[in-house]
Amino acid sequence: MEFQGQVCIVLMFTVLAAVPAAASLVTFVFGDSLTDVGNNNFFQLSLAKANYPFYGIDFSGGKATGRFTNGRTIGDIISAKLGIPSPPAYLSISPTDDAILKGVNYASGGAGILNDTGLYFIERLTFDDQINCFNKTKVAIKDKIGAEAANKLCNEAMYFIGLGSNDYVNNFLQPFLADGEQYTHDEFVELLVSTLGDQLTRLYQLGARKMVFNGLAPLGCIPSQRAKSKQRICLKQVNQWVQEFNSKAQELVTDLNGQLPSAQIAFADTYQHVLDLIENPTAYGFNVSNTSCCNVDTKLGGLCLPNSKVCTNRADYVFWDAFHPTDAANEVLGDRFFNSLFANKAPAPAPAPAPQPSH
Repeated sequence: MEFQGQVCIVLMFTVLAAVPAAASLVTFVFGDSLTDVGNNNFFQLSLAKANYPFYGIDFSGGKATGRFTNGRTIGDIISAKLGIPSPPAYLSISPTDDAILKGVNYASGGAGILNDTGLYFIERLTFDDQINCFNKTKVAIKDKIGAEAANKLCNEAMYFIGLGSNDYVNNFLQPFLADGEQYTHDEFVELLVSTLGDQLTRLYQLGARKMVFNGLAPLGCIPSQRAKSKQRICLKQVNQWVQEFNSKAQELVTDLNGQLPSAQIAFADTYQHVLDLIENPTAYGFNVSNTSCCNVDTKLGGLCLPNSKVCTNRADYVFWDAFHPTDAANEVLGDRFFNSLFANKAPAPAPAPAPQPSH
């Protein structure tokens, strides 16, 4: 797969070579809890929420915003490096707000590629839901600036898409859910990728051209999966499955670029970056990568509840809770992602909000 990886990097440079100046750069974000900036706050019944302490403790202002980390998401960091504000949560703004002309974040904690993923969270925006929301945004943009200008805006915008983690962690790998019993992994990954292909094609039909699909990290090494091992080691089988998905997703991206005129879809393979951070934490200034800063109960969801104990040296930890990186880890990953794929193709960076010091 090395050749395909090189092709995807070339495609990424092609995508970013056409990035307009920061003042006119528009970004639309689709994803799960790794990039949610507050959409799930607006779901009264959702069990996938992070709008309480100690989430946001190191974010500007020190309060929880709905981000599933102690500070910034990788998306926040990338936006700052692109010289633009982080797009607002779709559910936080009026459909007629002028802010939609600069981009919107549709990401939702618990979301997956499959509509039944995260069902037990009760409320969340699946990827199909997020695409439906984008369709509504496009209609609102047309009402504001006319059809021709709206199509141009959507064609020139950048689309960051990161889903699939929940399809494993909160679906296929859960013993009490049907998909893990119903499908072999080969069947499951084919279902995932074929569904993803239909979804990316629909985004294309709605005007998306420059899309970046973010591959999955080594999920077998996150604290929620390590907890299943008596030795608290990475689960090799899970990581092998993730790599199979990434390989198939790369092939899908190559196929779609060949089938869809003017499509510039890139696959961002961050698997090795994250694995290196986990396996060699001290090389990046971290001390702990095999457990989370927040002392979570993985049997009760693995989130950092208000009665949890939180480490005092948060910058020493790669993971914040059972699933999500810390602000410090997101900064490292955001920098590596940006430097390897965006270098020399982006507008001048704007400074990110500085995280508050650890207490």
